[in-house]
This record gives sequence, C-alpha cells and structure tokens, in this order.
Amino acid sequence: MTITRITSEPFGSVDGTDVTRWTLQRDAVRVRVLTYGGIVQSVETPDRDGVPGDVVLGFPDLEGYLKRPEPYFGALVGRYANRIAGGTFTLDGRVHLLARNGGPHSLHGGERGFDKHVWDAEETAGGVRLSRVSPDGEEGFPGRLEVSATYTLDGDGSLRIAYRARTDAPTVVALTNHTYWDLGGAPELRVAAGHFTVRDGSGIPTGEIAPVDGTRLDFRTRRPAGVGLDDNFVLDAGAPEAAELYSPVTGRVVTVGTTEPGLQVYADAMFSGIALETQAFPDSPNRPEFPSTVLRPGEEYASATWFRFGTR
Repeated sequence: MTITRITSEPFGSVDGTDVTRWTLQRDAVRVRVLTYGGIVQSVETPDRDGVPGDVVLGFPDLEGYLKRPEPYFGALVGRYANRIAGGTFTLDGRVHLLARNGGPHSLHGGERGFDKHVWDAEETAGGVRLSRVSPDGEEGFPGRLEVSATYTLDGDGSLRIAYRARTDAPTVVALTNHTYWDLGGAPELRVAAGHFTVRDGSGIPTGEIAPVDGTRLDFRTRRPAGVGLDDNFVLDAGAPEAAELYSPVTGRVVTVGTTEPGLQVYADAMFSGIALETQAFPDSPNRPEFPSTVLRPGEEYASATWFRFGTR
C-alpha cells in the first residue's frame, strides 16, 4: 500500500522567524506547503503522457511572496476570506471596525491576514498540520481564535485541506485557500451551481441570489473559462463535486470538492492561472439571509476542501 512520504526543509525567515517548506509525495503527486501563510507553493502532477509538471502559480523562493503579496498565490486566507463591506460588521449589537485594504472594504482578513504569518507545523498522518493563535482584536476581529489547517495527500492522491477553529468570544470565521491553477493551455471550467450572488461594482453582494441561466456565469456544462471572473457561485446542495477544471492541451483535470456553500472563481488577465476559492459567501456578517459565519465559544469551525488530480 502506497503511503505519503513527508519531508521538510528550511525555506528562509521572516522578521527573524524561520520558515519551513514541507513536501508531501504520494505516487505521482507531489505538493509543497510553506509555513509562511500556509502557502501551497507547488503541486506536481503528470499530464496525459505521464510527463510531470507544476500546475499552480507561485515563486521559487520566499522573497517572491514577500515582494508580491497581493495575488495571494497559494495562500491560506483568513480570518475572513473575500470581502466585508465598508470594513465593518455588527455582532451581538457591537460594531467591529476592520482594515479597509480592498478599496473601501476589508479583503481577505485585512492588511496582515493569515497569509502573512508564519504558522507552527507538525507532521500528521499523511501530511502536515499548521496552527496559530489569532489574538483578540487582530485586524479588528473579536475573540482569541485557535486555528489549524491540515494538508494531506489521500489514498487517491487528492490534496485535502481541513480547517478547524475555536474562539473564546463571538466572532466571524471564513477560511479558504487561494491557489491559482494553471494546467497548461486555456482551461475549461465546470461549476455545479445554478445560482450566484449578484454583486455591485466593488464586489459586494447586493443580497440577490440569481439563476445563472442565460448569463456569463452558466458553467453547469464545461466550457472555456475566459477571464474577467471574480464571482461567488452558490453551489448546488448535494452535488458530489463543486467544480472541474480541464486543459484540452495537457489532458490534466482538477476536480474540487468542499463542505462550503460557495465557490469564488477568480480569473484575471494579469495571471495565467484561475483561483477556485471554496468559501462562505462574501459579506455574510452583514447579510443575515446568507449562511452564517458566526462562531461562538464552545463551538468548532470545521471546513474541508479537496482537489483530485487526473487526466483524460
């Protein structure tokens, strides 16, 4: 029976704190994860001819990530992924003010979100568990949050990321991974979503959940992804998989599954890759009609996403 081989090595330092690169390898799949920002630095899989290649965007050294943090290449995003309108929300009658780092809004956890911290790491069955404590008031978010993300290669070679968090005071939590997938050539996309959250010009949901029928967001049948996407899809309940990305050139396929209700698809002409961010809905703390992202003492935040690799 094949097992996941796990190794680690130094990968520089940030403000005097050492960064480690962990490598997970199982059969033909090899994944590298950094303790800085929980970044998925590389994912190597074979194409239809058996030739291995890296299928995610990133940098070869730590300096690249420090100089260009804004794309969030491969990063673990939190305490709240995506946008919170106006950098503010009210919870139990108390107003919380957040950093406005995405235009007038809070984006991906603020100025120094989870992607800009060095995480503790320990080897676990089939992978590595990253953890840190986000102190009360970090980036304006209430509550001391104990959070972990466990990266494993499963028996079928799928990369699984499992998130856990607990708090000592009411707060909001929404975590995701911001890997950009580049399978080689223009990708085709399928998303198991019959609806999407309508957004305004600054990326904030209006509250309307609309059908994808007849819109540019109808990816229920696989078709070229194109660019100019930065939209949250409302995933169909009970669908066995959330999305599929396919390259007709290399034959590579990435299938995405998740426990989350939404999928933010981001495809910008600046990058050759496409981000498939499994997530809560944007601005949920200000939208009581959306699935709740509130976490209270005594509860556990638990979320998982997996990426299965193949060819056709």
